[in-house]
This record gives sequence, C-alpha cells and structure tokens, in this order.
Amino acid sequence: MIAKRHDAIGSPGCSETLPCEAESASQARLLVSAALNTWQLSHLIDDGQLIVSELVANAVQHSRCHRVRVSLERLTGGRVRVAVSDKSPSRPAVVTPSVDEEAGRGLLLVGSLADDWGVDYRGWVKVVWAELRTEGSA
Repeated sequence: MIAKRHDAIGSPGCSETLPCEAESASQARLLVSAALNTWQLSHLIDDGQLIVSELVANAVQHSRCHRVRVSLERLTGGRVRVAVSDKSPSRPAVVTPSVDEEAGRGLLLVGSLADDWGVDYRGWVKVVWAELRTEGSA
C-alpha cells in the first residue's frame, strides 16, 4: 500500500523516513516502484530506482545523519520528482573521478538520467532532487 498525500496545488506524492544506512536504498527503490506503478508510469521505474539509490548512497556517505526522507511527487508539466532529504548542510558536488576510482560517479549518473536535478535548502534540511519527464518516455 502506498501512502498518498496532496499538497496545496493538488500534486500526488508519497514519502518515507528511513534510517541513514546503505540498506535503506532497497526500501527507497520499493517506494519508487510502488509510486510509479500506482501512477501508471512503470516505464520510469528503472531510472527512478537508480536515481534514488544514488541519492540515498550520497546521503549515507556524506551526511552523517540518523535518518533520510525519500519522497516522490508527481508535478505538473509531465514530471516526477524523486528527492532525498537529510540534515547535512554540505552541498553535493559533482566530481569527475579517474578511471581507476570505484566511486564518485553518483551525481554524474543522476545528471545523465534525470531531466533536471538540484539541491534545495529548507531551514536545516537539505533536499537533493531529480526530475524525470513522464511524457515522451517509453
């Protein structure tokens, strides 16, 4: 069962607070899958799950927080926003790792899959988000 909420402009969405640990990426992927299936956007599941996995991994590695909040929102204009929130003030940085490095490609991957991505600060909460276009995708 997927929890739904409507914000002030009527956009459906769902969210879940998870422990800030690597294992939470699995639960985040399930949330993405459930939401996108509910919204009949199953063609976005693979990209959405990969994006949320990378965003959760970044939060786990860099935030040192106890919890992260994973949310999905169906926006106007044919977009879905996948977001991961934590309480770390540090801004995510896109880096270009050398070919020998095993890590450091997460935000490059997010940027290549998403139509747009960014970071918002809401008080003491950082929200890293990525948007997928729902129209024109197959």
